[in-house]
This record gives sequence, structure tokens and C-alpha cells, in this order.
Amino acid sequence: MKDKTPIILKRDCSAVMIPSGEKIALSGGSSVWMTQALGESYTVMTDRGYMVRIDGRDADALGMASIPELKPENSAAADSAEEVEKQVWHQLRSCFDPEIPVNIVDLGLIYHCVVTPLPAAGYKAAVRFTLTAQGCGMGQFLKKDIQNKLLAVPGISEADVELVWDPPWNQSMLSGTAKQQLGID
Repeated sequence: MKDKTPIILKRDCSAVMIPSGEKIALSGGSSVWMTQALGESYTVMTDRGYMVRIDGRDADALGMASIPELKPENSAAADSAEEVEKQVWHQLRSCFDPEIPVNIVDLGLIYHCVVTPLPAAGYKAAVRFTLTAQGCGMGQFLKKDIQNKLLAVPGISEADVELVWDPPWNQSMLSGTAKQQLGID
């Protein structure tokens, strides 16, 4: 979704630099160029050449409507851990790497996803994920995004999300869909 037309920010807003993860403030009236709008956030290029992630809650600063949150396929609480796990996987597909317009499941960043019943009621989702590069500072932002999406699944009461580095990610972990989207043979 690269757009050559600049967007003039309607107000000041915060952003996160990609890939460092450093928080910065963008000033109202400055220009940005949209590179992707996926996963309830926007990735833009600033007039200073920085790539940054703007949270979907700040869509109005871009002069846009908020990105609708992706709801689980079946918004009713599921009857089994298997059904809840299907909803969890659906939610994970709504998380995107801010630099790559492919969801984290198809990128091969999810190494482990298990849903287990809790003693009292509800379920716990445990997810282990990685990043495409160990030097990327976006891990904690992606971790929080995953956690929020898991907790939005009906029946999920706990979300245990961990960033791991073993095994190191490589392009062979891309799904066929991701390879097609990225034009990789």
C-alpha cells in the first residue's frame, strides 16, 4: 500500500521508530507517506526519512478512520480448547510485522501456540514467537499486540506470550502464501 501522496498530520501523535523500537513524537502539520495499514496500526515514512509505526488509535492524526479490530471468527465462547485454539490462530493472523505486509503466522514467526483449560474457568493461550531479525527493537511492541489480541478471544483469560530466538528465523519458514505475497520463489 505504498502511496506517493503525502499525508499532513492533523495533530501531534506518538510513533515508534522501525526497527529500533524507539518512541518519538510526530508534530502536527508534518508530512508522512503511508507504506502499510494492517493489524490495527499504520507504518509510515516521515519527512525525515524515518520509518515509524503509528497505533490505530491515532488514525485521526492521519485524517483516517480507526482501523477496525479483527474479531475472532466466532465471537461466542467456544466449547473446547480446540475451538478456542482455532480462534487464537485467527487472531494471530491479524498481527503484522510493521515492515512486511504479511501476518506473523504466514511469516513463520509463531513457533508455539497451545490453549489449555484453566482450573477455575476459561483458557490460557501460550504463544512463543520470534522476529525476522534479532536486532529488531519491535519485539516488545509485537508481544503486546499479540497479548491484546489473544485476550480479545472469548474464553481466553490468560495470555502467556514469549519472544524466543531459537531456532533463528529464516526465509524457509515463510508459508506458501507469504512467499506468493512477497514475490519469493
